Amino acid sequence: MDCPVCKKAAMIVLELDEVEVDYCTECEGIWLDAGELELLLGAAAGAESLLKSFQEAKTDEKKRKCPICLRKMDKVLVGGEGATQELIDRCGHNHGLWFDRGELQNVLKMGDFDDAGRIKTLLGDLFCSESDKEK
Repeated sequence: MDCPVCKKAAMIVLELDEVEVDYCTECEGIWLDAGELELLLGAAAGAESLLKSFQEAKTDEKKRKCPICLRKMDKVLVGGEGATQELIDRCGHNHGLWFDRGELQNVLKMGDFDDAGRIKTLLGDLFCSESDKEK
Protein backbone atom coordinates (compact mmCIF):
# COMPACT_ATOMS: atom_id res chain seq x y z
CA MET A 1 0.00 0.00 0.00
CA ASP A 2 1.38 3.40 -0.94
CA CYS A 3 1.57 6.27 1.53
CA PRO A 4 -1.15 8.92 0.98
CA VAL A 5 1.37 11.67 1.80
CA CYS A 6 4.56 10.54 0.04
CA LYS A 7 2.47 8.83 -2.66
CA LYS A 8 5.38 6.82 -4.01
CA ALA A 9 6.72 5.32 -0.81
CA ALA A 10 5.26 1.92 0.02
CA MET A 11 4.37 1.55 3.68
CA ILE A 12 5.58 -1.31 5.80
CA VAL A 13 3.13 -3.48 7.73
CA LEU A 14 3.74 -4.11 11.41
CA GLU A 15 1.62 -6.42 13.49
CA LEU A 16 1.04 -5.19 17.00
CA ASP A 17 -0.96 -7.57 19.17
CA GLU A 18 -3.40 -8.58 16.38
CA VAL A 19 -3.51 -5.04 14.95
CA GLU A 20 -1.84 -4.45 11.60
CA VAL A 21 -0.35 -0.98 11.40
CA ASP A 22 0.77 0.42 8.06
CA TYR A 23 3.72 2.73 8.65
CA CYS A 24 5.53 5.05 6.26
CA THR A 25 9.25 5.11 6.96
CA GLU A 26 9.59 8.38 5.00
CA CYS A 27 7.03 10.69 6.66
CA GLU A 28 6.35 8.48 9.72
CA GLY A 29 2.60 8.49 9.09
CA ILE A 30 0.36 5.67 10.26
CA TRP A 31 -2.61 4.07 8.51
CA LEU A 32 -5.12 2.09 10.57
CA ASP A 33 -7.73 0.08 8.69
CA ALA A 34 -11.34 0.43 9.86
CA GLY A 35 -11.75 -0.97 13.36
CA GLU A 36 -8.05 -1.06 14.20
CA LEU A 37 -8.14 2.08 16.37
CA GLU A 38 -10.88 0.42 18.39
CA LEU A 39 -8.71 -2.68 18.78
CA LEU A 40 -5.80 -0.54 20.00
CA LEU A 41 -8.00 1.29 22.49
CA GLY A 42 -9.52 -1.97 23.72
CA ALA A 43 -12.04 -1.71 26.52
CA ALA A 44 -10.53 1.47 27.91
CA ALA A 45 -12.87 3.73 29.85
CA GLY A 46 -12.72 6.70 27.47
CA ALA A 47 -12.56 4.80 24.17
CA GLU A 48 -16.24 5.12 23.31
CA SER A 49 -16.38 8.84 24.08
CA LEU A 50 -13.24 9.47 22.02
CA LEU A 51 -14.64 7.58 19.04
CA LYS A 52 -17.92 9.50 19.33
CA SER A 53 -16.01 12.79 19.38
CA PHE A 54 -15.04 12.50 15.69
CA GLN A 55 -16.54 15.41 13.79
CA GLU A 56 -15.97 16.68 10.28
CA ALA A 57 -13.74 19.72 10.16
CA LYS A 58 -13.77 22.68 7.85
CA THR A 59 -10.19 23.39 6.89
CA ASP A 60 -8.12 24.59 3.98
CA GLU A 61 -5.69 21.71 4.50
CA LYS A 62 -5.30 19.66 1.33
CA LYS A 63 -7.36 16.47 1.31
CA ARG A 64 -5.42 13.26 0.92
CA LYS A 65 -6.51 10.18 -0.95
CA CYS A 66 -7.41 6.98 0.86
CA PRO A 67 -4.70 4.39 0.12
CA ILE A 68 -7.42 1.77 -0.43
CA CYS A 69 -10.16 3.39 -2.56
CA LEU A 70 -8.10 6.40 -3.74
CA ARG A 71 -10.96 8.82 -2.99
CA LYS A 72 -10.36 12.03 -1.07
CA MET A 73 -10.61 11.54 2.68
CA ASP A 74 -12.50 13.76 5.10
CA LYS A 75 -10.70 15.95 7.62
CA VAL A 76 -11.91 15.02 11.08
CA LEU A 77 -11.40 16.62 14.48
CA VAL A 78 -10.84 14.14 17.30
CA GLY A 79 -11.53 15.23 20.87
CA GLY A 80 -14.38 17.06 22.54
CA GLU A 81 -15.10 20.76 22.33
CA GLY A 82 -13.02 22.82 24.69
CA ALA A 83 -10.50 20.00 24.95
CA THR A 84 -7.34 19.38 22.99
CA GLN A 85 -8.27 18.33 19.47
CA GLU A 86 -6.33 16.65 16.70
CA LEU A 87 -7.05 16.94 12.97
CA ILE A 88 -6.78 13.58 11.19
CA ASP A 89 -7.90 12.07 7.89
CA ARG A 90 -10.75 9.56 7.67
CA CYS A 91 -11.91 7.67 4.60
CA GLY A 92 -15.55 8.53 3.93
CA HIS A 93 -16.08 4.96 2.76
CA ASN A 94 -14.95 3.61 6.13
CA HIS A 95 -11.67 2.11 4.95
CA GLY A 96 -9.62 3.61 7.76
CA LEU A 97 -7.80 6.51 9.39
CA TRP A 98 -4.59 8.32 8.51
CA PHE A 99 -2.42 9.83 11.25
CA ASP A 100 0.43 12.16 10.33
CA ARG A 101 3.59 11.88 12.43
CA GLY A 102 2.73 12.23 16.12
CA GLU A 103 -1.05 12.46 15.68
CA LEU A 104 -1.82 8.93 16.88
CA GLN A 105 0.23 9.51 20.02
CA ASN A 106 -1.62 12.79 20.61
CA VAL A 107 -4.99 11.06 20.21
CA LEU A 108 -3.95 8.31 22.64
CA LYS A 109 -2.98 10.97 25.19
CA MET A 110 -6.49 12.46 25.08
CA GLY A 111 -8.06 9.83 27.27
CA ASP A 112 -7.59 7.15 29.84
CA PHE A 113 -6.68 4.43 27.34
CA ASP A 114 -3.53 2.84 28.60
CA ASP A 115 -3.61 2.13 32.34
CA ALA A 116 -1.37 -0.91 32.03
CA GLY A 117 0.97 0.63 29.45
CA ARG A 118 -0.22 -1.86 26.80
CA ILE A 119 -0.41 0.57 23.89
CA LYS A 120 2.84 2.31 24.77
CA THR A 121 4.56 -1.07 24.84
CA LEU A 122 3.00 -2.10 21.52
CA LEU A 123 4.01 1.07 19.73
CA GLY A 124 7.43 1.07 21.35
CA ASP A 125 10.33 3.17 20.22
CA LEU A 126 9.28 3.10 16.56
CA PHE A 127 6.49 5.63 17.00
CA CYS A 128 7.89 7.61 19.94
CA SER A 129 9.32 11.06 19.39
CA GLU A 130 12.64 11.97 20.98
CA SER A 131 10.83 13.92 23.72
CA ASP A 132 8.67 10.86 24.54
CA LYS A 133 11.80 8.69 24.89
CA GLU A 134 13.22 11.07 27.49
CA LYS A 135 10.19 10.67 29.78
